[in-house]
Amino acid sequence: MSERAAKIPPAEEEQDDPITDSAAPDAAAETADSETTTDPVTTGAEAVVRALENAGVEYAFGVQGGAIMPVYDALYDSDIRHVTMAHEQGAAHAADAYGIVSGEPGVCLATSGPGATNLVTGIADADMDSDPMLALTGQVPTEFVGNDAFQETDTTGVTTPVTKDNTFASDSDHVGSDVSEAFALAREGRPGPTLVDLPKDVTNGETDREPDAPTVPDTYDVQERAESDLVAAAAERIENASRPVMLLGGGVIKGDATDACREFAIEHEIPVVTTMPGIGAFPEDHELSLEMAGMHGTGYANMAITHCDTLIGIGTRFDDRLTGGIETFAPDAEVIHVDIDPAEISKNIYADYPLVGDAETVVEQLAAAVDESPEATKWRAQCQQWQSDYSMAYDAPEDEPVRPEFVVEALDEATSDRAIVTTGVGQHQMWACQYWTYTEPRTWVSSHGLGTMGYGLPSAIGARLAADDEQEVVCIDGDGSFLMTLQGLSVAVREELDITVAVLNNEYIGMVRQWQDAFFDGRHSASDYGWMPEFDKLAEAFGAEGFRIDDYDDVADTIDAAIAYDGPSVIDVHIDPDANVYPMVPSGGDNGQFALTEEQL
Repeated sequence: MSERAAKIPPAEEEQDDPITDSAAPDAAAETADSETTTDPVTTGAEAVVRALENAGVEYAFGVQGGAIMPVYDALYDSDIRHVTMAHEQGAAHAADAYGIVSGEPGVCLATSGPGATNLVTGIADADMDSDPMLALTGQVPTEFVGNDAFQETDTTGVTTPVTKDNTFASDSDHVGSDVSEAFALAREGRPGPTLVDLPKDVTNGETDREPDAPTVPDTYDVQERAESDLVAAAAERIENASRPVMLLGGGVIKGDATDACREFAIEHEIPVVTTMPGIGAFPEDHELSLEMAGMHGTGYANMAITHCDTLIGIGTRFDDRLTGGIETFAPDAEVIHVDIDPAEISKNIYADYPLVGDAETVVEQLAAAVDESPEATKWRAQCQQWQSDYSMAYDAPEDEPVRPEFVVEALDEATSDRAIVTTGVGQHQMWACQYWTYTEPRTWVSSHGLGTMGYGLPSAIGARLAADDEQEVVCIDGDGSFLMTLQGLSVAVREELDITVAVLNNEYIGMVRQWQDAFFDGRHSASDYGWMPEFDKLAEAFGAEGFRIDDYDDVADTIDAAIAYDGPSVIDVHIDPDANVYPMVPSGGDNGQFALTEEQL
């Protein structure tokens, strides 16, 4: 029988100090003079937890099990709050989202074998999006490794391609320091997921060695400042530009460079486009904002990139969903590319001015080097004209099914500017990008590179625990995505988390259906559900509050009631099943030739 379902009691906020009962007399005397008392480390598992405590970890997300049990036992006496998730994939997504919102690595735990492999999707998601995360996995005792023992998997082998760094902990004396180093690596430079595999004999083994502080190895070197001659050349190019555009990617937010980028764009009056991971890097209600570019970006953002003569890309990897066809992406532009990872420079789009370094630092270098703003008055007027020509307006006849765009705008209207939006993946994700106005960084939490359906609800759990108390957390999900991880509702109810889930229910895998209509003669193979559970009633079965929207008259009052509810709520929103996402650029297409209707594809 698997031990993965085993459970531990939650750590209490206040506990009796056990040191007076169990510590040696000299240790007790030594700690009596200190304001804080810390038990000495006695096992590898305690060293693991001490490393997390030293790193300032407040929350950990996971599922108990046999091989990880020693670590959970050590967590019992820790102030770290453990959140027992309903599935390990959810633990990884929650930790991922916690890292996005807080800026510090989220921590997830799982046992060996199926526990560890269930984490892999979430780890790969964090890797694709460069999100800081630390995964701790139990492992069978060292002597059994390679013997096909019960619940054994080569976790480091499986996860090597999707982690920034991973370690097989080999002894009790060093396991705490292994965890400290992995935590530091997850957030240093270009963030990403790290993993430490913890054999049970190592965590059970005796040690009195305190873990090292969370620091990266001496061999790990991150270039902070770009080369001065390249900065000077790029600055000159910006000064001489007549059609400049700033393209802000997710690295701007992860590098805390939003203020520097905003100041630079506003001072020099340069229109700004974001990637999907970069949403929130620049306020979308600002006159210079052209919002998101790419496959489902705004027409005006894609037109600006297509016709610019100088593209300043910051913290973006120029992925295929952004660029479309490489040969037609910004064809007339000289490209300035700022990125902390030299491997991204000229990987997809050739960089005429390769500026390797920390985003905030390099933008500040550029700001100091640019003496005169580019003369781009006509260009800004042209961008504003495109905004008028290709506006994101839509029709919403009251006698027809509810439009999803209307629901997203209503949710935005009912919440504050700092509300956090999480999503699954599909049509609903694109509508959430397009029709919510984002003004602050770390308020958009989604799966970009991997495109993981089911990401929305568990990520809302992680986001809620990382967010300020006054920030609302809204999960905009699709019916298909919600079905994949809705067991997370049990976690939200148990933990009394105030989140609102709006399920845009069209009884399809909507994006697949849209592509089938456009490119497969409307043959809806395995995309038409034809039936869905009543999500409002399902929510109530979990102990959440359920709501339902069937027509426009229900929208405003229902949304207000769901958001006002102090706890997890689910709105089953029955939307127009034929609604599609536009603009749209076919895969590999020309961003300047976006379609506004299916007939234009």
